[in-house]
Amino acid sequence: MLQVDLNCDMGESFGAYRINMDEELMNHVTSANIACGFHAGDPAVMRSTVKQALSKGISLGAHPGLPDLAGFGRRNMDITPDEAYDMVTYQIGALDAFAKQEGGVLRHVKPHGALYNMAATSRPLADAIAAAVQGIDSSLILYGLSGSELIQAGQRLGLSTAQEVFADRTYQDNGSLTPRRLSGALITDSEQAVQQVIRMVKEKVVLSTSGKRIPIQADTVCIHGDGAYASMFASVLCSRLAAEGVVVKAVRE
Repeated sequence: MLQVDLNCDMGESFGAYRINMDEELMNHVTSANIACGFHAGDPAVMRSTVKQALSKGISLGAHPGLPDLAGFGRRNMDITPDEAYDMVTYQIGALDAFAKQEGGVLRHVKPHGALYNMAATSRPLADAIAAAVQGIDSSLILYGLSGSELIQAGQRLGLSTAQEVFADRTYQDNGSLTPRRLSGALITDSEQAVQQVIRMVKEKVVLSTSGKRIPIQADTVCIHGDGAYASMFASVLCSRLAAEGVVVKAVRE
C-alpha cells in the first residue's frame, strides 16, 4: 500500500489573516509545519495555529528559520554550525512549549526557506540541525529535501526522517529544486503539479527541467499555502491520490 504525507507551512503571519487561511488548508493536509517566530509568526499566532491543528487532528511540526523577518527567511545568511544548532534549538523549544500547554505533542521538525536549502547541500549545517533535533527529542522526525545532506545527517544520527518533495516546484538534473530567482522555478498549472506528485509517489521519479528522469523518494509532499487557490489544489490532490490508490496520512501514523 502506497502512503504519503501532505505537509503545509503554517502560522506564517502576525495577526488573524494568515491564521484563517491556515484553517481552510487544514481540512486537506496531514502535517503542519508551524513558524516559530524567527522568519514569521509570533506567540499569539503560534498558539492559535497549534490549537487549530490539534482540533483537526493534524500532526504538529516545528518550522525553524533564519532570523530574517523582512526577507521571510528566504535570504541566505552566513551562519556557523553552532549558530544553526542554537537557532533551531531555541525555536523547537518555543513551539514545543505551546504544544504541551495545549495538550499536544510535537512530531516533526522541518527547517524553513534559506535554512532548509542551505542544509540540503552543506554537511556541517545539516549535521548541526540534526544534532539539535536529536538533543531535544530523538523521537522527532526530521523533514528534509529528498536525498539531501539534511536527510543523510538525520540518518547518521539514527533519527527518523521524511524525504520531502514539492508539488509546485521544478527540479534540476542533480535533484535540487530550481532556485526561485530563475524562470520556471514554480509550477503554476495545477494539473501539471498533480501529475508531478503522482509520478513522484508511484514511480519514484521526477522529470527535471531538461526532461531527465531523476530518482526520488517521496515520503511527504509540501503544499505551499500562499497561493490563491492553495486549499482547492490540496483538495484536488487528495482526491486524485485516493483515486490512484495512495493513502494520505501523516508520517508514522
